[in-house]
Order: sequence, then C-alpha cells, then structure tokens
Amino acid sequence: MKNNKYYRVYAEINLDAIVKNVDNLMALTKENTGALAVVKADGYGHGDVAVAKAVAQKVTGYAVATLDEAVNLRENGVKKPILVLGYVDPYEFDILVSHEITATVFDVETAQLLADAARVQKKQAHCHIKVDTGMRRIGLEPDENGIAIVKQITALKELSADGIFTHFAASDETDKTSAEHQFKLFTDFTGRLEKEGIHFTYRHCANSAAVIDMPQVDLDMVRLGIAMYGMYPSDEVKKEKVELFPALDLKSHITMVKEIPAGEKVSYGGTFTTTRTTKLATVSVGYGDGYPRALSSKGYVLVRGQKAPIVGRVCMDQMMVDVTDIKNVTRADIVTLIGKDGDAEITVEEIAALAGTFNYEFVCDLGKRIPRSYYLNGEYIGTHDCFRENWNLKNL
Repeated sequence: MKNNKYYRVYAEINLDAIVKNVDNLMALTKENTGALAVVKADGYGHGDVAVAKAVAQKVTGYAVATLDEAVNLRENGVKKPILVLGYVDPYEFDILVSHEITATVFDVETAQLLADAARVQKKQAHCHIKVDTGMRRIGLEPDENGIAIVKQITALKELSADGIFTHFAASDETDKTSAEHQFKLFTDFTGRLEKEGIHFTYRHCANSAAVIDMPQVDLDMVRLGIAMYGMYPSDEVKKEKVELFPALDLKSHITMVKEIPAGEKVSYGGTFTTTRTTKLATVSVGYGDGYPRALSSKGYVLVRGQKAPIVGRVCMDQMMVDVTDIKNVTRADIVTLIGKDGDAEITVEEIAALAGTFNYEFVCDLGKRIPRSYYLNGEYIGTHDCFRENWNLKNL
C-alpha cells in the first residue's frame, strides 16, 4: 500500500487475481481455445494497460469498444492483436491501419473504405465481421443478403477478415433458450459460408456468462469480460462451476471527526436528521469520483473493521458517515468502500444493488480522480495517477 495514505481515495488492483481468473475461466474451455481479454472502459475500471500486460501470456489478444482505447493500448506497449468491438468512423481508418488495430465491419462500403486506407499505407488491414443474431445492435443479418455481404468483404485484397462473431443478449439468464437460438443462427450462417469456401481463423460468440454456463459455444475463441475481473455476470449463472477472485479494493480516508447534537440536519437538503448525539466522520470521496449518490443515507463503509452508515446526501467530493458506535476513530483512518477490513467485507455486488445498479456499471463509473495502485506476484509494482505520476509500472 505504498504512498496510498496520501491519496484522498484510491483503488488497489490485484493483478494476480485477474491472472488466476483467466486461468480458472479458460480451464472451462476446450483445449486450444483462444481468448480475447476485454479491456474496454479502462479495463472495467481496473486499468486497461496494466490488465492487458498482466494477462499477455494467457490470451490471444484484446477487445475494446473504441479506437481511442485501442490506440492507448498500442502507445503503451501492448503488442498483441486488438479488436475494436464497436464502430470506427472511416475518417479514422488511417489511424486504425497505422496502429495495426482490427476493425469490426458489417457492410461492404465500410469494408471497402478500410481496404482503401490500407492500400494508401501499403499495408494489410484486418477485421472481424459482426453478425446480429438477436442483440439488434450493430451487425449484418444472417441471411442471404448477409452471405452476399461477407463474400464481397472477404474478396477485398487489402483486407484480411480474420474472424466472425456475434453477441448474446441473455446468456447470463437461467433460461438459455435465447442464447441457444442465437448460437444456432450463428453456426448455421458460418456453416453456409464454409460451404461457399469462406473460412475464418476465429469464430467467437461466448462472453463471460457463456464461458461459465455454455461450454458448447466456445468455438475458436471466447471473450473474457466481467468474470476476468472477479465478478460474476449475474446471480443466475452457475457460480459453483468456477471460483473467481475480486481484483479491486476501493478505499478512502477520514478527513475530520466531529460530534453533533440530536436534531441536526446533515449534508445537502438536510435529508438526514440526527436522533442522538452523533459522531460524524467526513470521508473524502463522492459522486465526482464515481461513488453513487444513490447511496445517500442507505449505503455503508467499513471503518476499523466495522460498518459505518452513510448519513445524508453523498456530495460531489465528500460524504459523511456515522461512527458513533466505533471506538477511537480519528482523522486519516482508512475507510474501505469496497473490499475487506478485518473480518468484514463489502462487495461490489452488494453496494451496487443498494445503489440500484449492478457490478458492471459500478466499476466502470470509477473515475480518473481515483489512482490505481497495482500488485503482481504479491508485490506493489506501481501506481497510475492521472494527475500526479507518470505511467510507470515495473515488471509488466
């Protein structure tokens, strides 16, 4: 926990846990199955570069949502293939090609513009073709017109179509009927393409939930998202099939302790009124850091191994907790927002549920004001602080 005592709020990221999660998840797949580590949204709030480098020897490549995320990985020394799962505007294809980033395409016009950009640079562009089997988001339809589109895309000389994929809308639910139907649509479509002589190195559709619950859909590669970070996709997946280790602890500090009488209103709007003489502690975290305002007067933190309820509204940069029943609380005490303190623990799932959200959103909302300190092989290896420190992680 080097120097973290100086931060108003900080996250500790256990990269060993992430590596172990990758191992445990891939143990569920068939031999020689590839893996894309999904590190979009700054690695689900855990830090994209650090996570990508930590799992580099375990995965085939990476998946992100935007071109900017992909370029950031490249410029920080990530070498393996990077697939942008979302749409990239053709205006930026020169950047995509020069950084050797793989695009997602689903129409001939866009594919042709990508091939043109590659021709200008005298390079080969790379893409995966997206098929919409039920998400009703981006992707071509798995029909005769879709076959014609794929034929035209794969005929482009300067464009290598390395993969084809789809995305499940409900694989994290107990009822797999929807996911199974999507899988059949996808495999029927790729089977027809194979009969036409069109083959892909990678066919992929399995997300975290499907890796856990649906081994029959692994195909050539799987995409490891939320589960790689130690969180289950939902309460409906078969958690007993794989042990996952949460990788993120979120902590802050107490900046002031004061005693106020009964009948006093606390925080904006005076929505909380003390009913007794109350010892309040101010904690240096707020919704400006991504900590949900929805936890006002119903969330809790850990102080000295005990629960302390949030009282009043969570402010942008600070909030107040009731420490009346906790002994010896003082300024600079560590406040655990997510993680363990002694025998007590707060999980992302329980605090997200209190806030009316879910684990994905909670971790992705954690902002750049929160430094991330990293641990690998049981040792502190560096901190990524957007404001104070240069990006410098040893051993990665």
